[in-house]
Amino acid sequence: MTSDISLGFSSYSFHSALSSGAMTLLDVIDWIARSEGEHLELAVLGDDPDSPIPNISWDADRVEQVRAAAEAAGVPLTSLAVGADFFTDDEEQLAAQISRIRQYVDLAERLGISRMRHDVVAHRGHQGDDTPLFEQALPSIVRASREIARYAATKGITTSLENHGFFVQAADRVRRIVHAVDEPNFRTTVDVGNFVCVDETPEVSVAQNLPYAMVVHLKDFYIRPADAAVGAGWFRSRGGRHLRGAVLGNGDIDLRAVVRAIKESDFSGYVAIEFEGWEDCLLACERGLANAQHLLKTA
Repeated sequence: MTSDISLGFSSYSFHSALSSGAMTLLDVIDWIARSEGEHLELAVLGDDPDSPIPNISWDADRVEQVRAAAEAAGVPLTSLAVGADFFTDDEEQLAAQISRIRQYVDLAERLGISRMRHDVVAHRGHQGDDTPLFEQALPSIVRASREIARYAATKGITTSLENHGFFVQAADRVRRIVHAVDEPNFRTTVDVGNFVCVDETPEVSVAQNLPYAMVVHLKDFYIRPADAAVGAGWFRSRGGRHLRGAVLGNGDIDLRAVVRAIKESDFSGYVAIEFEGWEDCLLACERGLANAQHLLKTA
């Protein structure tokens, strides 16, 4: 493994166990501590106080319990990922969204986390040519992201958007937003798998966006043609192909080419495995970690 890359997990990789109550976040931290994983990213699941992942509705004692448990286990909490939607012409709604994400910046600070991903639009896509809508959304996206980045900078926190959600999942749209925000602490979380949702070739799009990367997500998908008979559990890409989350290394993404692009770039820092398939999550995390380690050594 390259010495400048730290390989760990997104908490979303354990989503099935966390959402069912089979594991708590403290259990996940202990599991990672026993594994060869080196860090944990927290993917917020909403603002419900009963959520298994810390959010702005949690009380201070619960937040401190997670921070202290991670510190004691030697599992750094490296990034906080949260949803947001800045596509609105309503000034009050936009101000409320900005205020909410600023609260998450404060939460990241309390957890000892110095990297944060916030979405910029809702996950849903739009039918047809959405370029005019993107142009319409861009000013409010840039305004909100810039204000949040400047606030985060006062706390030593780097913010980012991810190629996440069909509306801004394409590599060029992500880069356009990063350049328009134009703040030194505003970057991108590069999810190597999500590019296939808009039918881009991951190894090409990953290489294009790595110069702006704050964190990299390693992810894999099974990919089938639009006319394939696939059954339940699949969703469609923008162009109609069938997609389903896979154990890292078992799917159809050319991860060897992707990892080679990462190693040949100037990227150094945190790489998080994000599993979202149907397989048992602990088995998927164990095998995905082994496959990622092998790729980082041999690609």
